[in-house]
Formats: sequence, structure tokens, C-alpha cells
Amino acid sequence: MTSELGWVLIRQDEGGNRYRVGRYATRAEAERVAGTLVGPAARSGAATGQSAEQAPEQAPERIYVIEPVSPRPADS
Repeated sequence: MTSELGWVLIRQDEGGNRYRVGRYATRAEAERVAGTLVGPAARSGAATGQSAEQAPEQAPERIYVIEPVSPRPADS
């Protein structure tokens, strides 16, 4: 089944750390999920537990990257 999930959504923070968010069958699906993660709730701070009064610039910058899954070499 994982061979059918050819796209990975990755969150990269301002320190360069990368975290896999999920794997998806199509790039469009991964883009749709990424769009929900950077939508108004994330920008307002609701996704990070901040109140609306706290400026979102206090939260670390998060960048979402979509990449094709690279096939792993076969174990020898």
C-alpha cells in the first residue's frame, strides 16, 4: 500500500528541522492538506495554542514542502 502513496508532505521549521506530516497518493491531495495547515487557523495562532491577541510572528515559521517519495534501494 505504501508504494501507492507517492508524495510526502514535510514541515520544515526555521531551524531547518524536517518532520514528515504524511504520505499521499497524489500531489494534489498533499497540497490540499498543506493548505489546511497554513490556513487562517494556523496564521491566527489557534493551531499552536496561542490566543488571538498573541501575534503570530511570535510563533516559529513553518514551511510545508511536498516531495515525491524516492524509491529505496533493495536490501542486498
